Amino acid sequence: MTETTIKQTEEQVTDEALQVAMMYEETLKDFSAGSIVVGKILELQNNEVLIDIGYKSEGVVPADEFSDIENVKIGDEVSVLLVDIEDDDGMVVLSKSKADEKLQWDNVISNYNEDDLITGTVISKVRGGLIIDIDGVEAFLPGSQIDVVPIKNIDDLVGTSHEFKILKITPERRNVILSRRALIEERLKRKKKVLMDTIEKGQLRLGFAKNITDFGVFVDLDGLDGLLHITDMSWGRIKHPTEMVTVGDDLEVMILDIDYDKERVSLGLKQKVDNPWVNIDEKYPVGTQLCGKVVNIAPYGAFVELENGVEGLVHISEISWTKRIVRASDVLSVGDEVDVVVLSINMEDQKIALGMRQTEENPWDTVHKRYPVGSKITGKVRNFTSYGAFVELEDGIDGMIHVSDMSWTRKINHPTEVLKKGAEVEAVVLEVNPQENRISLGLKQAQDDPWNTIEARYEVGQKVTGVVTKVASFGAFIEIEEGVDALVHISQISNDHVEKVKDALNVGDPIEARVIKIDRAERRIGLSIKAGVMDESEFNKQKDDIVDGLQASDDMVNLAGAFDDAFSIGDVVGEEWEPSADKK
Repeated sequence: MTETTIKQTEEQVTDEALQVAMMYEETLKDFSAGSIVVGKILELQNNEVLIDIGYKSEGVVPADEFSDIENVKIGDEVSVLLVDIEDDDGMVVLSKSKADEKLQWDNVISNYNEDDLITGTVISKVRGGLIIDIDGVEAFLPGSQIDVVPIKNIDDLVGTSHEFKILKITPERRNVILSRRALIEERLKRKKKVLMDTIEKGQLRLGFAKNITDFGVFVDLDGLDGLLHITDMSWGRIKHPTEMVTVGDDLEVMILDIDYDKERVSLGLKQKVDNPWVNIDEKYPVGTQLCGKVVNIAPYGAFVELENGVEGLVHISEISWTKRIVRASDVLSVGDEVDVVVLSINMEDQKIALGMRQTEENPWDTVHKRYPVGSKITGKVRNFTSYGAFVELEDGIDGMIHVSDMSWTRKINHPTEVLKKGAEVEAVVLEVNPQENRISLGLKQAQDDPWNTIEARYEVGQKVTGVVTKVASFGAFIEIEEGVDALVHISQISNDHVEKVKDALNVGDPIEARVIKIDRAERRIGLSIKAGVMDESEFNKQKDDIVDGLQASDDMVNLAGAFDDAFSIGDVVGEEWEPSADKK
């Protein structure tokens, strides 16, 4: 070999070495931490995968970073992230999972922008919202952006796929915020516009009950919610919309009114059928007897359904001729079938007045035949008022005994002075007034008037015994026989001066006195205790003076007037009356 040839060979070797050195140096420049490189799988052992990336040393990747490790074979090429050029053992540090994440993120960044639509799958629930998988990248869906309506159970969404709108992408933080609500709102807005452009009054539209309140039902018309007010649900009476509709029910409703500016629609159900109140007065003339069903009860009466959508009111005063009804619920219940008569119709207010008692004979129309004036009756004391007692003659028919008709001899201030509730009494019919449903009775009229024969039993100067029954400021009343009271004036109690009657006499005290005056016409008997202690001769001497003295002051022995005075000034001692709580 010549020197020239040797020289050429040396130069050629030098050039090739230089090229190799330059290529190796260039190769080293391509390997930098954080970059993604392609490597070849050399070996699988001990849950690790040995990968050659063309660097001076190989790298190892944990097997659990491969989702399909069972399908990985030696010689396969795989993209990995170069975490570190060289660790303490001189090995290249690689990551398959981080490379996947970066590639997936780069794919999202390069293919999607904010406001774009993307499909993803709900993978988990976290505080404040949901995590969504979009092409391998985890995105966040805030709870407020899940739907336009509250979700009852968010856990039910895990594993479901949906379309979302990208609200925000933050590359430096690899953060994506999604919204499903914005997408739904946009679609609903488009649907609403189409609906508002085509909807008209009087149309029938299909929808479903979306929400129910006390005042009505919100119906989803596929893009717009309309209000079905409770008053437009039925021609009849309903207390609450749930009586007719439940959430989720499919409904065919009529468009009643449209507010295009506020995008509000009023709906109706009852308008789909004819108004049953049209010509109702011809269908149910006044006086017509019908059978209906009690559908509602109020304190003042019962509402009776005559047909679907038509109800009438039976006032408590029209339920019975004779029964004393305080509340309709005392005699009627919802669901009862009842016979009624139409009393009046108000077409304008759509009201019908009904009566139940008109279906039966009014017992007051024939009461005068059963209880003629002057006849004696026997009844039970049912109730008291301050002015009399009510006596039950038959079921629902009462007669009243006024206090003035209770005794021939005594002034009765309250019926409890002579009668007890529940007691059987005999009385005389004094008056019958069917128009006012009233029968007047007399208790004293059923007995002989003791004053008719009073002069045959008593005479002036006669000594009598009795018991003090009442004490007043002006004197004391003495019962000298059953039903007959006499008056001892304060001036006739004692020869000594008496300042107060109660200082000398008390209720229940037995006394002996002389009769000093009898007035049958005025029903008066006057007594004198101090004359009672006189012997006959002495009384006969003073008799004229005593009688003349009484004539000069008649009110001393005016029994009725004395009673009036006693109760008007309230100075009665002893059997004082307290008002009864049991009043009609």
